[in-house]
Amino acid sequence: MKQIKAFIHRNRVADVVNALKSEAYDGAYNSLSIVHVQGASLQALDAKEQNYSIELGIEMITEVKIEIFCQDDYVDKAVSIIREKGRTGQDNAGWIYVMTIQQSHPVE
Repeated sequence: MKQIKAFIHRNRVADVVNALKSEAYDGAYNSLSIVHVQGASLQALDAKEQNYSIELGIEMITEVKIEIFCQDDYVDKAVSIIREKGRTGQDNAGWIYVMTIQQSHPVE
């Protein structure tokens, strides 16, 4: 099992999630979560995406983190979907990280 974390621009998240959900087959992934985060690694697409952090003293970008826990054989497809649907036309439209999960257990 793998964990995929993707940091993308917030205006691309609906397309990414819809594509992931439509391409997923039964059991492809156990969980898909969306978290709004503040980051400093992406370039803002517009002024609405950018704000100044008084605590940090730098400009921050409103990004979205997508987290997926999926079966190993779905990883390449999920990464491909995120890369395609997350594009903005910029050189740096986001980042995708893939990590191995050692164990997973249901809460019952």
